[in-house]
Amino acid sequence: MFSPAATDVLVVGAGPTGLTTALGLVHQGRSVTVVDARAAADTTTRAAVVHARTLEVLEPYGVAGRLVARGLPVPRFTVRDRDRVLVPVPFGGLPTPYPYTLMISQEVTEAVLLERLTELGGQVLRPSTLSAFEQHASGVTATFTTGETVRARYLVGADGMHSTVREQAGIGFTGGAYAESFSLADVRLSGGGVPDDEVILYFSPAGLVVVAPLPGGVHRIVATVQEAPKEPDAAFVQDLLDTRGPRARRAIVREVLWGSRFHVQHRIADTYRAGRVLLAGDAAHVHSPAGGQGMNTGIADAAALARTLDEVLAGGSPDLLDAYGATRRPVAEQVVSLADRLTRLATADRRLTPLRNLALRLFTLHPAVRRDLAWRLSGLRYR
Repeated sequence: MFSPAATDVLVVGAGPTGLTTALGLVHQGRSVTVVDARAAADTTTRAAVVHARTLEVLEPYGVAGRLVARGLPVPRFTVRDRDRVLVPVPFGGLPTPYPYTLMISQEVTEAVLLERLTELGGQVLRPSTLSAFEQHASGVTATFTTGETVRARYLVGADGMHSTVREQAGIGFTGGAYAESFSLADVRLSGGGVPDDEVILYFSPAGLVVVAPLPGGVHRIVATVQEAPKEPDAAFVQDLLDTRGPRARRAIVREVLWGSRFHVQHRIADTYRAGRVLLAGDAAHVHSPAGGQGMNTGIADAAALARTLDEVLAGGSPDLLDAYGATRRPVAEQVVSLADRLTRLATADRRLTPLRNLALRLFTLHPAVRRDLAWRLSGLRYR
């Protein structure tokens, strides 16, 4: 049985976006009910990057320090063509307490957010699957597959790319899909071909491959392939690194800890609001993992939405909810565009590779260009 049956805000989805939305509201003393269709949080998840701006956003909630303590700070991002550095992006000079990319699994990020939410009196009700909702003058009544209902003044859809909230609100999700599939694997490497203090995006005519260090001596490998295996083995990942990764010193796959495949779309919700229904995170925007922006953009959405809802609940004009979408949707457009450009540059026709490499190296010789990339990737550009 749901308790309470009435709440200020009902948040559907208990991933990083939903948890941050709830945390921001509970932190301000609002009543929030969080539901999730999953019986338990995922223990294997794709996102592994927390950027500087995300840590700044989470700092007031008492979360940033806990994440830093459990993550691996990485001060540099580079784009390479095999061993040749095309675009170096150092984060060290950024005006932030967190001048780095924090490598940490989404599983841990969710656990830290949930821990803090619980400390403040919040909880996640699971498994709870939304079946329908109705809007009325004073709020929203949500019905679940069990037949139970929850009345809320506002409903937040943080339920991912296949959002039930977005679909039932009748909000379009404009965009398309990449033809390639993506392969993901967490591995242990040897051979010294890949540094432990750098996130690398390798360009290759065969497709991109991202190699990023994680805590505990693990590396995350993400690559575009025509048909990814359901569970990539060591031989498959080794071939990816041999044909796309470092050449001078071979990176050797000693063990695959976990792997999966997924397909990626590039879409943005036509609007972030339909009456008393709001969208955030993957329910509002999805894109290529190039640049590691997805979860970070969702958390920034959530913090902005929590602040806005708090103002409205305190007596502010509901028009502020339109301002939330008007502010955050252009950010999503820029993030989707950047991720798409990186993906398409990485998979450029082999005949164009020398021209692309030369253009990139000349373009990024100017410090201002590298600084702009650092500001975009870190999220500080969207403060």
